[in-house]
Amino acid sequence: MSRALSWARPAVAAAVLAVVVLRLGSGPFLDGVRALDARTVSAVAAIFFVTTVCGAWRWKIVAGGFGLRLSLPTAVATYYRCLFLNVTLPSGVAGDVHRGISHGRDVRDVGRAARAVIWERAAGQAVQVVLTIAILSVLPSPVRSYMPLVAAACVVAAVGSFLVLARWQRLRDAVAADVRNALLHENALVAVVLATTVAVLGYAVTFLIAAHTVGVTAPLSRLLPLALLAILAMVLPSIAGWGPREGATAWVFSAAGLGADRGAATAVAYGVLVLAASLPGALVLLAEWLPRHVVSRPESAADA
Repeated sequence: MSRALSWARPAVAAAVLAVVVLRLGSGPFLDGVRALDARTVSAVAAIFFVTTVCGAWRWKIVAGGFGLRLSLPTAVATYYRCLFLNVTLPSGVAGDVHRGISHGRDVRDVGRAARAVIWERAAGQAVQVVLTIAILSVLPSPVRSYMPLVAAACVVAAVGSFLVLARWQRLRDAVAADVRNALLHENALVAVVLATTVAVLGYAVTFLIAAHTVGVTAPLSRLLPLALLAILAMVLPSIAGWGPREGATAWVFSAAGLGADRGAATAVAYGVLVLAASLPGALVLLAEWLPRHVVSRPESAADA
């Protein structure tokens, strides 16, 4: 069952991407790449550094609540590596899995390190959802009228989850302990909310830059809700980030009267910008691989 599910997720993402290409053609995708220049990439790289530091700081805070040592420079380098793997490998979460396992090996506790990564991602996404609903409830967008229903559904889901946990004491106690460790120690919750808010705004600014480069001239009040919707769609299963992002962006741009082709071009430009900005993660991988390779070769020669 789990093996079938692992294949189903990228298959759905590929299907969404294929539908967008069939409906709009290759033009928007080529436009999204051609519109980029060195100045745009440099600006996004600077923004990406800020968002990466925010994510790394959030991870450091959560890991510290679990009693795991993690310096901020190490967290930033590891987070860059994580993001690079996420945008280059099919699953879209391989970097987070690698991050949890590698940190767990460093601190000799893979279980707690993995839980720290899970709660860091979950807390970040929860804050992102709340922030998105709040902004979409205020600014005009194709989904503004549905926001009260969405907010009510989130409340019902939270209450339902609480009631389910209440039936299994061991699971409830484990989750409660993890939440206390991850988010309720000292000022952890405030820091997590602050770091996530800055990161989400950084992603939104990157999206706005991508839209500008492909010729979208709508005002900020009109584009920001669309950016948040597209960014929220990126948490769905994808192929290295591709698939749901392009489908959601094409749809929201079409619903907002900006053209599905401009939406797809914006999504492509965003994806290429994020890939370019995450390249320091490749350097981190190379820096980790080279010492092991250099050390292993003399040992192999001596054995021979």
